[in-house]
Amino acid sequence: MLYHLLYPLHPDISFFNVFRYITFRAIYASLTALLLCFFLGPWVIRKLGEMQVGQYIRENGPQTHHKKAGTPTMGGILMISSIVSATLLWTDLANCYIWIVLLVTVGYCGIGFIDDYLMQVKKRSKGLGVRSKFLLQALLAIVTGTLVYLSPDFDTHVTIPFLKNISPDLGWGYILFAAFVIIGTSNAVNLTDGLDGLAIGPVIITAVTYMLFAYVAGHAEIADYLQINYVAGSGEITIFCGAMAGAGLGFLWFNTYPAQMFMGDVGSLPLGGMLGTVAVITKQEIMLVLVGGLFVIEALSVIFQVSFFKMTRGKRIFKMAPLHHHFELKGWPEPKVIVRFWIISITLALIAISTLKIR
Repeated sequence: MLYHLLYPLHPDISFFNVFRYITFRAIYASLTALLLCFFLGPWVIRKLGEMQVGQYIRENGPQTHHKKAGTPTMGGILMISSIVSATLLWTDLANCYIWIVLLVTVGYCGIGFIDDYLMQVKKRSKGLGVRSKFLLQALLAIVTGTLVYLSPDFDTHVTIPFLKNISPDLGWGYILFAAFVIIGTSNAVNLTDGLDGLAIGPVIITAVTYMLFAYVAGHAEIADYLQINYVAGSGEITIFCGAMAGAGLGFLWFNTYPAQMFMGDVGSLPLGGMLGTVAVITKQEIMLVLVGGLFVIEALSVIFQVSFFKMTRGKRIFKMAPLHHHFELKGWPEPKVIVRFWIISITLALIAISTLKIR
C-alpha cells in the first residue's frame, strides 16, 4: 500500500525513491510485523485469558507438560495478522505471487482456527478429525498449486540441489507436486510445535533463508550468475518472508520458555503452508527439505514411530514422538532441547545457503 501511495511521488520528493528497493521494504516489513506482535502481544494474552482460551494437554504426553494446561493458546492469530498487515503495507500489491501466499496464509489460518475452536468447545486436546483437516488442506493446496502453475511464464521444471543438469519438467503434474510440498510443510511445522519456542525458532530461520532465495530468484542477473531459476516477480516474496521473520521474532518474545502463550494450529498450520508456498514460488522446493530439515526430522520421527508400532505390535523406536519428546523423556531440560534444535536448524540453513555456489 505504501509502495503505491509514496513511490509515485519520488520525482518530486527524492526520498521516496527508496520504496523501489525490495531490501528497504523487506527490512521495514520485518520491523512492522515485529512491533505489531510486540505491542499487541500483552493485550492478546490478556484477552485470550479472559475468554478462557487455554491449552489442553494430551493425557499420554510428557508429565512435565501438564503444568502448561490453561496457558493462553491461539496466539497464532496475532502473528498471522501481523504478517498480513505488514505484507499489505509494504509490498507491490499488483504482484500475483503476493496474493497467492496471502491466500494460503488466510486459508490455512482458517483451517487452524476451526481446529483450535473445536478443541475449546469440546474441552479436549483434539479438534478437527484427521480426514477433515487433510481434505481442507489438500483442497487449498491444489488451488494454490493451480494458481502458481497458471502464473505468467512460470517454469514447471523442478530444481535438484547440487545437480544443475538434472531438472525434470513435471508439466501439469507440478500442481500435485506443489500441493504435496505445501501440505507436507504445514503438517511438519504443526508436529514440531510441541515445546515453548521450538517451532517458531526454525520458522524464523527458514523465513530468513528464503528471503535470500526469493531475492536472488527475482533478480535476473544474480540468478543467471548463480545458475538458478529466474522467476520474474518473485523478488516481492522477499518482503513477505521478512514480515514472517519479524512476526516470528515478536511472537517469540512471549512464546519463549516459559511461554506466556502458544500459537495453536491457527499459527502452525499457516506458517508451514506459507513456507511451502514460498519454496514453490522461488523454485527451491526440494531445498526446503534441507533448510527445514528439522521439520522433516520431526515429521519422520512420527511416521517411523507409528509404522514401527503397528508392524511390531507395540514396540517403539523412540520413547515418544515427535522426536523432541524423546529427548525430554531422556532427561534433557526443555530449554536444552529447544536451543539444540535451533542450532541444528541454523546449521542446515547455512549448508543450504552454501549450495547457491555449489552447482
